[in-house]
Amino acid sequence: MSQGAGLIRTTCSSSSSSNALGPGAGAGQSNTNPEGLLDRNYPRSVTALLKGAQMVTLLIAFTCVRSSLKKDYSAYSYFEVVTICDLIMILVFYLVHLFRLYHVLTCISWPMSELLHYLIGTLLLLIASIIAASKSYNQSGLVAGAVFGFMATALCMASIWLSYKISCVTQSAGTHRKRFCWGLAGCETQQTGDQRKGF
Repeated sequence: MSQGAGLIRTTCSSSSSSNALGPGAGAGQSNTNPEGLLDRNYPRSVTALLKGAQMVTLLIAFTCVRSSLKKDYSAYSYFEVVTICDLIMILVFYLVHLFRLYHVLTCISWPMSELLHYLIGTLLLLIASIIAASKSYNQSGLVAGAVFGFMATALCMASIWLSYKISCVTQSAGTHRKRFCWGLAGCETQQTGDQRKGF
């Protein structure tokens, strides 16, 4: 009787809801046209609306800071770079989902790359917003840019929260039981090996 660690394989299910943020999550739904290039249901989904709100708040934050007089140029140039880079990356992921490019570019793990983008981008945006708020010198344009930066940070955190749920899987290894906690929304976990037999 082998008590070795079994293999856990995670695959995306086709029965996930249309507001799941994984790029492959909406691919198997019956209400989407698999032959068309454009996913007509994606712009009405919660994820697309959230991405749109993120892009608008980032653009407003960039415009507010860019159009105001700055006393500390380096702090606000960092803020401008972070907001524009984050805006461009969110636009890229929006277009990937809209035009179903995840079917064509299968060599990239789109859910993992989007997760890494949101984790790193949100952290950098939070740091940039804190720096912008501390160096605003009560100028209205700089304060407004910092406020919209914090709003975009909150929207990015909401996107992470809605996109990636925590799913705990119990795996037996010897006499001890280990718990692995991490899963993408719309994905189900399949157990193989000794775990199916109950060992």
